[in-house]
This record gives sequence, structure tokens and C-alpha cells, in this order.
Amino acid sequence: MMAVTDYFTDFRCRVCSQILPTFCQFSSKFPKVSFVYANIDECPDTTQHIRYTPTFHFYREGEKVDEMFGAGEERLHDLLWLHS
Repeated sequence: MMAVTDYFTDFRCRVCSQILPTFCQFSSKFPKVSFVYANIDECPDTTQHIRYTPTFHFYREGEKVDEMFGAGEERLHDLLWLHS
């Protein structure tokens, strides 16, 4: 099972709010991948390791296999394709 988590801040972060619709669209394009997004302001204990937003973590069988910082739509798509 493959999963990707988008760690973001509230919508005061312009970059985070710009990539979120694309992240949601990709969930339809990659149906075998579980898409999760986590607001770091709402769950600081579990997201204290996140230093930049947005940050994407890619997991396979519970192990982190990749990460991406920033909101590059093409790069996000490529990493989803690579890991799915």
C-alpha cells in the first residue's frame, strides 16, 4: 500500500493553498495511493519534525520512501507516478 501525506499550514500560506486542489485532483488520478493531508497547526505533536510547508512524505508499507518540499505540481505528479 502506498500513501502520501501533505503537511501544510492554514490557508494563510499561499503556496499551501495553491497546491491543495492539485493534491486532491491527483487522488483521482492515482486511485491505489492513499492521500492524507495534515494541518501542522492542528496537530503540532505529530508534525513537529516538519520544517517547511508544504512538505510531502511518501510511504510504502509504513516506511517513508521519499519526500518533497514545496509545491511543484509536475514534480509531485512524477513522484506519485514513480512510487505508485
